Amino acid sequence: MSSETIKKELAQAANAEKAAFYPRFFKTQPGEYAEGDQFLGVTVPEQRRIAKRHRDTALPELAKLVGSPIHEHRLTGFLILTEQFRKAREEARARLFDFCLKHLAGLNNWDLVDTVAPKIMGEHLIAHPELRKMLYMFAEDSSLWKRRIAIIATQAFIRRGDFKDTLAIAERLLHDEHDLIHKATGWMLREVGERDLPQLEAFLERHAREMPRTMLRYAIEKLTPQRRRYFMERRSTTRESP
Repeated sequence: MSSETIKKELAQAANAEKAAFYPRFFKTQPGEYAEGDQFLGVTVPEQRRIAKRHRDTALPELAKLVGSPIHEHRLTGFLILTEQFRKAREEARARLFDFCLKHLAGLNNWDLVDTVAPKIMGEHLIAHPELRKMLYMFAEDSSLWKRRIAIIATQAFIRRGDFKDTLAIAERLLHDEHDLIHKATGWMLREVGERDLPQLEAFLERHAREMPRTMLRYAIEKLTPQRRRYFMERRSTTRESP
């Protein structure tokens, strides 16, 4: 299927009101994290429907979508890619993973990262743990989006009861300066806690005092009120100590 056909369908589904709203929501102004991103105003459910109709699109055509300056072109392209990966066998999965790595520049907003990182990168690294060192490199990268990929990709591991990499990468991101990393790291820690509360609480006992407030709040969201209060007070007391 042609990328131009998909672009035409997205244009037909565009909504002017949403096209005006999305740039504010996704922070596209000068100096903001998604500076310069462009929107048609197509909802995600509609993009998913379009992606489903065109799930057999060839990689050269997908490359035209994920390399587009238009946000919905990229997201729809990556939605197609995740569906192809989900259904693919091992050899094809390796090819789709390599395609994803080649087009990481297209993953330049949080919704794109959160769609692709666990469903393609994380899933592939489950089968190829020798490649997980890539996530540790990403966690140290100057790119905000690579750092977010590093922690969000581990969601695939968490869902299989494997928390080691999530906790190790979270430690590396404790002093990250960006709010989007604080939220992502806290979110993944919360998911660990939903499956293994002692592991989360052990991590918090070691690190609550140095965690950014947003990261900590996300991590403790599902704890009891008493335990939330305990960790917030632990952070505050330690930080205020001389």
